[in-house]
Amino acid sequence: FTDVLQQMKPDTDAMAPLNLGDLDLTTDEFILDEATFHQRMVSFHLNLCFFQGVDLRQYSKQVEDELQRIEQASIKDYIKESQNIASLHNQITACDSILERMEGMLSGFQSDLSSISSEIQTLQQQSVSMNMRLKNRQAVRSHLSQLVDELVVPGAMIQVILESPVTEQEFLEQLHELNNKINFAKELSFRETLACSDIQDIVDRLKIKAVTKIREFILQKIYSFRKPMTNYQIPQNTLLKYRFFYQFLLANERTVAKEIRDEYVDTMSKIYYSYFKSYSGRLLKVQYEEVADKDDLMGVEDTAKKGFFSKPSLKSRNTIFTLGQRGAVLSPAELEGPILIPHTAQRGDCRYPYETLFRSQHYALLDNGCREFLFLSDFFMVAGNSALDLFNSVMGKTLSLFLKSMSTYVSDCYDSIAVFLCIHIILRFRAITNKRTIPALDKYWDAVLELLWPRFELILEMNIQSIRNTDPQKLGVLDTRPHYRANPHPPWPTSVGILQLVEVENFVLKMAAEFPSRRDQLIFLINNYDMMLSVLMERAADDSKEVEGFQQLLQARSQEFIEEILSSPFGGMIAFVKESEALTEKGQLDRLKNDEARITQLVRGFSSTWKQSVEALSQDVMRSFTNFKNGTGIIQGALTQLIQYYHGFHKVLAQPTFRSLAVRSELINLHHLMVEVKKHKPNF
Repeated sequence: FTDVLQQMKPDTDAMAPLNLGDLDLTTDEFILDEATFHQRMVSFHLNLCFFQGVDLRQYSKQVEDELQRIEQASIKDYIKESQNIASLHNQITACDSILERMEGMLSGFQSDLSSISSEIQTLQQQSVSMNMRLKNRQAVRSHLSQLVDELVVPGAMIQVILESPVTEQEFLEQLHELNNKINFAKELSFRETLACSDIQDIVDRLKIKAVTKIREFILQKIYSFRKPMTNYQIPQNTLLKYRFFYQFLLANERTVAKEIRDEYVDTMSKIYYSYFKSYSGRLLKVQYEEVADKDDLMGVEDTAKKGFFSKPSLKSRNTIFTLGQRGAVLSPAELEGPILIPHTAQRGDCRYPYETLFRSQHYALLDNGCREFLFLSDFFMVAGNSALDLFNSVMGKTLSLFLKSMSTYVSDCYDSIAVFLCIHIILRFRAITNKRTIPALDKYWDAVLELLWPRFELILEMNIQSIRNTDPQKLGVLDTRPHYRANPHPPWPTSVGILQLVEVENFVLKMAAEFPSRRDQLIFLINNYDMMLSVLMERAADDSKEVEGFQQLLQARSQEFIEEILSSPFGGMIAFVKESEALTEKGQLDRLKNDEARITQLVRGFSSTWKQSVEALSQDVMRSFTNFKNGTGIIQGALTQLIQYYHGFHKVLAQPTFRSLAVRSELINLHHLMVEVKKHKPNF
């Protein structure tokens, strides 16, 4: 066994662990109970004895002896510690008793807790039930309280409705309360509530009293409109403060509400009709006494030959075809300015064109119409078509009066400018009402335009026909200055384009043919084309057909006039240049080689006279054209054309054919010529 143990001795150098198998008592996993421990120890001793060769019987006897010895020692130890053990036993017994009592107490407490939980759950259910009953009672109380409050008619309400004036604030407040009670009573009657009958009689009496007082108050205000010189806007504003009165009548007594509405419509309809009829009649008394008639047309012949298109019978005839200051009526300051006061104008002996009177008359209509429409919509609580129908009931007679008056005037009107300005006044006023979102006058504006536009086109057609039928030889003394100016305002009807592009052009050509010289004809045409073009460019788009057509005409006649005025002082040189260019194209320039005398005369004549000729040409052009800008442009074109001709003259004489000519040295330097020419160009 010793040898075996020596062989099993661990190699400390190798540090390898010894594997004892079941005999290993040192491992961490070797945790045994007491029986197993003894069993393992016995097994260990047996194995040890086996290895040592010990007799097991002897070894067993030794073990028994040892156990007896240990037992005896243990008994002595127990006897020695008997008092302590007895004391420990008593303590354990006492602890068991205490723990038993504690167990009983805990069991009782647990039972009590179960009972308390059950009671709490019961209380919770009772609380939820009580809370629900409380809410239901509060809801019932609220409804009952409101019902009682609505059913009770306070004495203060009865006193105020019966005794206080309708203009008092407390009357208005109590009227609101009464209206609520009336509506509540109606609601209760639908539900067949028995309590409704307790207050119905009192509420009905108060309603009758309130309706009576309100009716008298509103009718009194309406009747006050009829007093002469009354500013009806003041009672209207008063009625707007008490607009609830009509609402109360409309909700509770529709018959009285209709009576008041009909009375107001009848009263205001007569007031507006009377006012505008009188105002329109007095306005016509301050109109110009001399107005255009059927003979005041552009092409009317003047047998007296006292001037171009003149007519002695009409002192202010120039206003028929010249806009002048009449267009100012469309300016914002005058368009929405104060209306004319006829008796003030009569005292000042003032006279106005028709469009000014038309503006004043219709601005008064616009102002009153907008205010009336807003009042009707607000006080009578109408909107949409109902508001328009009510407005037409009030203003219908007045609008018909206006249309009848317009129809009478237009049927005998020959003043195209007045008609056209009236058209634009209506267009501006329609834009104002649209901006104010007042649709009440839209149909009237359209009706007036339907009267004015056809008449305007008819007057233009009459002027066109008069131009077609005019004999220029019967128009008296003519001059080259521009004549009648047209002042168009878009939008234009088709006849206006015809008047400008066809008839007026043809008429101007016929007029020009009356001048004996082509130079005067061109001056006349250029002046009139320039005048018409400037007017068109002020009123129409720059790319319109009318503008383009007159621009082409003006350019063509201006170029022809430039050739005309250059031909007199520089005709020889111009003819030589044109002839040389034609021969150069044919390759026959040598044919001019023998014209040395002619060339010498042209060079020396140009050098000696060109400055005086340019100065005379410039002055002549500025005298011939009334438009300074137009005259300046023609001078610039003429001098530019002169430089081009002289440049061509230089170019011809630079050809080999003419290099031997001694007169070439007398040619003016082209650069110096351009500098000198620029001095004679106005604003160049």
